[in-house]
Amino acid sequence: MINTLVGGLLLISASAHAEAGILSCEALKEKIATKLEGKGVDNYTLQVVSKDTETKYRVVGSCEGDKKKIIYKKEKAGAKAEE
Repeated sequence: MINTLVGGLLLISASAHAEAGILSCEALKEKIATKLEGKGVDNYTLQVVSKDTETKYRVVGSCEGDKKKIIYKKEKAGAKAEE
């Protein structure tokens, strides 16, 4: 379910990017968080990193004219999510 949800978020972020031109990372991060929480997802972290950052985590959006990306990390149950 998480893979489907995160895949859907990629499409949302892509369409939001096309509609808004250059989207700020904080605005996109808030939109993604709202969607995740609306679906009942908890114990996660969304982190903004440079587009060149290598990561093992899922990229769920790009922002600031594709200069940065937002990565999604699922935390273990009971772990405190950071932002």
